[in-house]
Amino acid sequence: MKKIFFILLVFCTTIGFSQNEALFEKANKAYADGNYEEAVKEYKSILDKGEASVSLYYNLANAHYKLNHIAPSIYYYEKALQLAPNDADVKNNIQFARNMAMDDIENVERTGISKTIDSLIATFSFNTWGMLAIAFMVLFVILFLFYYYGRSTLSKRIFFITSMISILLCIASVVFAFSQQNIQLNNNYAIVFAEEAGVRSEPNLRGEPAFLLHEGTKAKLLENYQEWYKIEIADGKQGWMLKENLKEL
Repeated sequence: MKKIFFILLVFCTTIGFSQNEALFEKANKAYADGNYEEAVKEYKSILDKGEASVSLYYNLANAHYKLNHIAPSIYYYEKALQLAPNDADVKNNIQFARNMAMDDIENVERTGISKTIDSLIATFSFNTWGMLAIAFMVLFVILFLFYYYGRSTLSKRIFFITSMISILLCIASVVFAFSQQNIQLNNNYAIVFAEEAGVRSEPNLRGEPAFLLHEGTKAKLLENYQEWYKIEIADGKQGWMLKENLKEL
C-alpha cells in the first residue's frame, strides 16, 4: 500500500512539475512576443500554485517593468534577491526599477568595521555558512590527526597551526550563520503599493501626515498594530502607515 501511495505521489508531482514548466515556457513566449500582460498572468498563475524560484520572480518583475508597474516590478525583484542575494542580473535590473520610483531616499549606510562585517555576513546564506562550518570542522579533525600522529617537529607544528586556523574559521562560520539567520528573521520589509500614502506619527488618521511615500518605496516593518504598520525608511525616518498601502516581502 505504501509503495502504491509513493508511486502515485511521484506521478502527481511529475505531472504538476511538467504543467508548471509548460506554463513557464508559455509565459516566456508571451514576454518574448511583447505581450507583457499575458506574461504577467501566466507567471502569476505559477506562483498561485505555490511554486517559487529566482527565474520566476525575475521574469515576472521584468514583465511588470515593461508595463511601467513600479511597485510590482520592485516587489518581485526583491523577492528574487531574497532567494539569490548576489545575482548580478537581478541587482542590475532592480536599480532601473528603483529609478522609476518617485521617492529619492538617501540610504544611511554603516561605515568602518561594522560595514565590513555586514558585507562579509551577507556574502553567503545561512545554509552556506552552515556547510562551511561543517567543512572547517572536518578539516580541523583531519589536520589534528596528522598533528597527533606526526613524527617530525616541523610537520607537527604546521598541522597544529593549520588545525587551529580551521577551528577558528569553523567558529566564525557558525557565528556568521546565526547572524545571517537573525537578520533574515528580524528584517521584515514591505513595498509601498499605494500611489501615494501618508506616514503618521501615531497609528490613527488624526492630523496631517508627517511625510508622504509613493509606490515602489521599500520600508522596514518595525511594529504591527491593528490595521497599521510602524515603518522605517532608508534614511532612518519612522512612522505609521496603513497596512493596505503596503505589500510585505
